This record gives sequence, C-alpha cells and structure tokens, in this order.
Amino acid sequence: MNDQQAGLSWRDDRIPVSTRFDDPYFSIQDGLAETRHVFLAGNGLPERFGGDFRIMETGFGTGLNFLTAWEAWEAARSGGTLRFTSFEAFPMTPADTARALAAFPTLAPYVARFVAALEDGPGPYVFDGVVTLEIVRGDARETLPGHDGLADAWFLDGFAPAKNPELWGDALMAEVAAHTAPGGTLASYTAAGHVRRALAAAGLEVTRAPGFGRKRHMTVARRPL
Repeated sequence: MNDQQAGLSWRDDRIPVSTRFDDPYFSIQDGLAETRHVFLAGNGLPERFGGDFRIMETGFGTGLNFLTAWEAWEAARSGGTLRFTSFEAFPMTPADTARALAAFPTLAPYVARFVAALEDGPGPYVFDGVVTLEIVRGDARETLPGHDGLADAWFLDGFAPAKNPELWGDALMAEVAAHTAPGGTLASYTAAGHVRRALAAAGLEVTRAPGFGRKRHMTVARRPL
C-alpha cells in the first residue's frame, strides 16, 4: 500500500473501514441519512444554496458528502454555482471509491460521473459547467493555511478525534474558522469538548445539536457577520 493512499478493510463486504485509523468511513446505520442530517441540515442546506456557494471539507473519504451535496444542490434549482473543496491526506483509489459508493444506489447517476472523473486524473473536476470539485491532497495542517477563499459552509468529517487527533487540533480549527466567510456555518458529527472549545476560541459561535442515530449530540457553528 502506498503510504499516501487509504488502507482499507471491508465490513459486511460493503462498508469501508480505515486500517490506519480503525474507523468506518460512514455510518453503519445509514451513511446517506447521516450526511443529510449532519452536514446538510447542520449547515441549513439546501435552503442556503444560491449564488456562488462554496463548501469546504476536512476528510474527503469516499466522496459521499460531495455527492449528497451535489444531488441536493441540483434538486434545489437555486441557480448559481457550487464549489466543493475537500482536504484529504489518504485518498481512496477510484476502484475502492466505486465499491464503497455502491451502497447508495439512489446516488448511482452521480457516482458514475464522479468515478469516471477520478479515473481521468487529479482534477479539479467540473460537472455541467456549474459544479466544481477540488480535492486537495496532503495533510490539511499544511495545505489549508495557504489555501485561498472562504467557505460558506464547512463539513468537518475526519475520523473520530480519539483516533485521528491530527485533524482536530487547535491550530487546524483556527484555520477552519479563518477560512469561513462572515455568516458562514460549520457542522460536524463530533461533539468532543476540545473541538468545540477550539472553534469557540477561534471566534465561532458554537452550539451542540441533536446527533444522528445513536449519537446524542453533534456540533454546529457560525461565524458572526
């Protein structure tokens, strides 16, 4: 295995699990429902779509969050463009990506186009001239500080803080806040106290919200105007 690629095992032959972090890539209960609850609803989407809307993400994984956002953006018919930038240190191969996303047949039309784009090279990938996906490869602690632009919504989706602490440190949370537009929002499945405190220290208004499934709480935040 390439040190810069995802190491995987498969649970029930369909759910990818990171061998590096010993954590599944999406909810065993229902990954698509979790993405819609945490990252879409947690950021007030799709209601906020419109104009040149930009989403940033830590932890691209299978691409499920991007595909779910793309589907919701198209269904909203709000016009404008969608730009999705994700920071990923250990990308999956196109073949493993396709295998993982087969668990979500309702996304199949999007999956087919996405996997074909991955097979063509590193991107950025543009779909229909209005949806742009950029996967920034490398350690987000190194790549995010120099990245241009501000996010209207953040998806914080690294592996669990206890297993992947590098993606939840105070310095990186400060960079996330610094790359959030005024009025922009953030959502994450984790409600870890140190993550919430780091985001609050960086100037975001942080609250706990009901989590998905068996998780009692999740984190949502907003940068003041």
